[in-house]
Amino acid sequence: MKLKKPLKDLKLSVPAQNSPISSFLTASGTFHDGDLLLNQKGLRLISDENESRPSEIKELDLQFSLEDLETIKVIGKGSGGVVQLVRHKWVGTFFALKVIQMTIQEEIRKQIVQELKINQASQCPYVVVCYHSFYHNGAISIVFEYMDRGSLVDVVRQVKTILEPYLAVLCKQPERISGSTYDYKSDIWSLGMVILECAIGRFPYAKSEDHQSGPSFYELLQAIVGTPPPSAPADQFSPEFCSFISACIQKDPRDRSSALELLSHPFIKKFEDKDIDLGILVGSLDPPVNFSR
Repeated sequence: MKLKKPLKDLKLSVPAQNSPISSFLTASGTFHDGDLLLNQKGLRLISDENESRPSEIKELDLQFSLEDLETIKVIGKGSGGVVQLVRHKWVGTFFALKVIQMTIQEEIRKQIVQELKINQASQCPYVVVCYHSFYHNGAISIVFEYMDRGSLVDVVRQVKTILEPYLAVLCKQPERISGSTYDYKSDIWSLGMVILECAIGRFPYAKSEDHQSGPSFYELLQAIVGTPPPSAPADQFSPEFCSFISACIQKDPRDRSSALELLSHPFIKKFEDKDIDLGILVGSLDPPVNFSR
């Protein structure tokens, strides 16, 4: 016979309370977090001397507000928000506008603030340019450079496979961004997987070439854990490329090369002195977005 537990012994687990709105939003509608201030006029960072400085416009000497942008269409959706293709009403320049609904959950807010600060600090030519950030009516809007030829997925969809010289240039760019101290082994694995997929034209863990959609999540998990890592076919690719892929996707993270080591890999060095223009690869491709409404 089972007895009920006395009510006095029951404990109620209450989740941690979120921070009040007043802790990150002023009465005038300005979002603030530490040295970051964001409102409908743009983003400001407060220096240690308690002086404010406006966000600098990168590569484009164009001041504008959200009201100056007209939406063409939604080009991306995710848990983090919506990405819209927008156009400046008076100049005609296209941008990608990422809109994130603000939340009172502190952890998510901190992630958004971190992204804003990274966008503000990034000056690397291999990173998509962030021009402006705004906060208005409960949403953060971030104005990015519009990449009119899409992602690597869009490129592979049209060209089917990418040749080794172009892949070497693609590999070198994120490694340059990372720098000598970068050593996130999971990202090294991801780099190898992406480059291999671009080379063979399909997801490396697909069951067959006809299985273009790739395995399910559980099939993928089982394959990654229980089988040897995929490899570049030696009869189709150079030894240097096969070695580079292997150096990235070793199962044991300790066996994977670091970003600094990959910069000196023979596959990267092989094409280092060649004048390889990625514009040739993407210049003839159809844009992924149809501009008709």
